[in-house]
Amino acid sequence: MKLSFDNLLVVDIETVRSYKLFEDMPARLQKQWERKAGFLSAGEETSPKELFEDRGGIYAEFGKIIAISVGFFTYTGQELTLRIKAFYHDDEATLLNDFNSLLGKFDPSRLTLCGHNGKEFDFPYLCRRMLVNNIKLPAVLNTSGKKPWEVNHLDTMEMWKFGDRKNFTSLELLAAIFDIPSSKDDGIDGSEVSTVYYEEENGLQRIAEYCSRDVVVTAQLLLRLNQLPIVKEENIHRVEN
Repeated sequence: MKLSFDNLLVVDIETVRSYKLFEDMPARLQKQWERKAGFLSAGEETSPKELFEDRGGIYAEFGKIIAISVGFFTYTGQELTLRIKAFYHDDEATLLNDFNSLLGKFDPSRLTLCGHNGKEFDFPYLCRRMLVNNIKLPAVLNTSGKKPWEVNHLDTMEMWKFGDRKNFTSLELLAAIFDIPSSKDDGIDGSEVSTVYYEEENGLQRIAEYCSRDVVVTAQLLLRLNQLPIVKEENIHRVEN
């Protein structure tokens, strides 16, 4: 399939555990996490509290979204450019509504979303958290009743697999082998997002910047997977409004 840049959004989300401490969770949720932790620990001597603070943000039932970054391609003359916009907020409902407002500016029948492992993580997580926040699912995310070819989602990890379903391949690894600049330049990675959010004074903004860099890497990887040249650094622009 020929890659079309029209109505294509590259998306990445950052998630954290929904409460700073395990003890802050309502007792009913604590009980549910303890049940889940029994499966996650697999016999290891790790307490539910430690598991929650380490991995709670991975699961939409126990986490929340704090940042969403999107990238879209345009042309400046004959040169391809990439525009990046970051949404971030402590209040998840506000964040998701802002993101939905952006999606509403595109023709839903033509809009395509792209992410790295987006089909397994970002897109389902967005749907689940929208439902929790009583937000109507946008057409591009609502896959209920759709046939596979009617779902307008691209996934760079799936593209790299070529049908091989055995292994997860990280964005950082693919960036390395395709010589794409890393998104980890300030020392943060996905495993540290909850700690940065809850412990650092300006953690949310730092996470949003990291999220935006991941979008740049994913967009560049999408180009390389289609055997196209990456966007020049001077043609990558952040959109503030």
